[in-house]
Formats: sequence, structure tokens, C-alpha cells
Amino acid sequence: MENNGLIYPFSAIVGQEDMKKALILNIINPRLNGVLIRGEKGTAKSTAVRALADILPEREQIADCIFSCDPNDDSFWCENCRANFNKETGKIKKGKMRVINLPVSATEDRVVGTLDIEQAIKKGEKRFEPGILAEANRNILYVDEVNLLDDHVVDVLLDAAAMGVNSIEREGISYTHPSRFVLIGTMNPEEGDLRPQLIDRFGLVVDVRGERDVDSRVEVIKRRLSFEADPKKFVKEYENEQKELAGRMENAKKILNDVVYSEGCLSVAAEIAIAMKVDGHRADITFMKAAVTNAAYRGDTKVDKEDLFIAAKLSLPHRMRKKPFEEGVIDFDRINDIIEKSVL
Repeated sequence: MENNGLIYPFSAIVGQEDMKKALILNIINPRLNGVLIRGEKGTAKSTAVRALADILPEREQIADCIFSCDPNDDSFWCENCRANFNKETGKIKKGKMRVINLPVSATEDRVVGTLDIEQAIKKGEKRFEPGILAEANRNILYVDEVNLLDDHVVDVLLDAAAMGVNSIEREGISYTHPSRFVLIGTMNPEEGDLRPQLIDRFGLVVDVRGERDVDSRVEVIKRRLSFEADPKKFVKEYENEQKELAGRMENAKKILNDVVYSEGCLSVAAEIAIAMKVDGHRADITFMKAAVTNAAYRGDTKVDKEDLFIAAKLSLPHRMRKKPFEEGVIDFDRINDIIEKSVL
């Protein structure tokens, strides 16, 4: 939430540790395929996502490219950069990741972009009008009330998130551009749910609720009122914590590819997935990605039992096989038992 142009600091959010951890892990490792945050209204869902803006890492991008292509990774360059950019002489600039909002009312054309068919037929030129997926490349794409989006638009979003590209085809003319982003959705289940197959496509899912501890609720009130009374002073008070968190995330990104795991970790992932009766293998794979990312966030290059437990907590509950009208509450005692007995 903003006040006089200032954003409420991420590090000032009280509680909601699972939500904050899921968001942080996705920033460190976009290959986790996003996070869905479900919960009652007034639980800081939107506040947390918007607060990310201040701690997002800087990155290099090709100057004047509408897709902010990465000069160091030509595997995901747009057509223009592929044809014209030279790594030795091309202009490169620094830019921060951004939070791109997708309105619930967005049409498919607004999301994927449009092609000028008349221009293509008459002059043989592809004229592409960028959509939200173009702007979202290498950024965070945030959808509030994602459960109220048209199902077809949700399908398009999830396909682009999984493939890393957006393809548009009209009248036999096609255009493809990079669209790698961290997809973050928030929703209140009381207003309707997402289809199970769509929920499964989110790497991590977190269920949040209001704080149940009196002291924590008092702290929420204090901080919110302090922020509204003097936003500049409040933001200044959390400046060091914000910098420390941003630095920790930046370090995690640097060591992410150095993190190793044992065969025992893989066995734990498989055993837990079977025990919890999750569908398919996406859960196991996401489980290990989350464990590796959490190890990097701890500053370690080896996955341990703590990482496995956190990964299970964030990647498995929404993938459990449920019977109609069943809540599907996960047995964390059993998960903890499997992890504690394992040999890593």
C-alpha cells in the first residue's frame, strides 16, 4: 500500500512468514514458476507484492529494447535484438526489476499484444503492438483477484510463464517474443476459486489469514498508523533492513547455481510426494527447486533438512489429491518424520 508515493516496506510486514518466504524465493529463482497467495481480505497480500518493488535486484538490459532483453543470454532475445544487437558494441543499461500490474478486466489482446494484419499484407512488415506480456518480460507480473480473471486469459498467462515466450498468431501471421516473468497471483477464496489444474501450475501456493496473536495484531496496528502518520520517517526506519534483505537476495541469486543436493534429498522428495498422494511429478520437481533456492537464501551451497521442510510446506499442499468437499489438510508431522529419519 502506498502513501504520498511511498511504498510500505516489505521488511515492516508483521508475520505472514510463509507468504514473504514464497515471494522472496521466486525473486531469487524465477524458475519456481510463481506463487499464488490465497487468503481473507486485509491480510497484506497486495501490500506484500507491491512492497517488493523496493528490494528487487538490478539487472543489465539492452538499451532501447521494449522487452528489456538480457545482453548476457541470447537464448531469449527478441527478433530485433537477435538481428541487430552486437555484444561487443551494443548499448547496455542498468535497470531494476519492476512489478507490472495486470487488471482483472484485461482482454486477451491487451495481455498478449496485437499484430497489424493490414500492414503485414500490404507491405510484408510485421508491426507488433506490445501487450502486458511484453512489458512483463524479466519482471514480476502481478494479478490481484486472479480467480476473477477470464479462464482463457489465465491459461495464456500460465503458458507464457511456463514457456518463457509469448506467441501471437493472426490470419496466418505469427510473432513471438520473450516473456519470462515471475507470476504472482492473489485471491480471496470466498469470491470463487481457481480450477485445480490452474492452481497446480503455480509453483508455490500460500494460504494466509489474519494474525491470531494479540501482540502481533497490536504491532500491525502500530506500524500501519505510524506509516500513515509520517510515511517518510517510517520508511527511513526500515531502510537498513530493506538493504540487508536486498543484499541477501542478491547474494542468493549469485550462488544459486552452486547449490548441491544429495541422492537422499531426491529420495525424500519422492517419498513425501507419495505419502501425501500428490498428483503427477510437478510437485517433486518444484519441491527440489524450492529446497535449492532456500539453501541459497540461507547463504549455503548444500541443501539440508530445513530446506526440505520449507519446500514441502510451500510446494505440496495445493497438489494433494482431494475428494469432493474435502479440505485436504496436509500432515506436517508425517512430513517432518520422513525428513528427520532421512540420511542426506
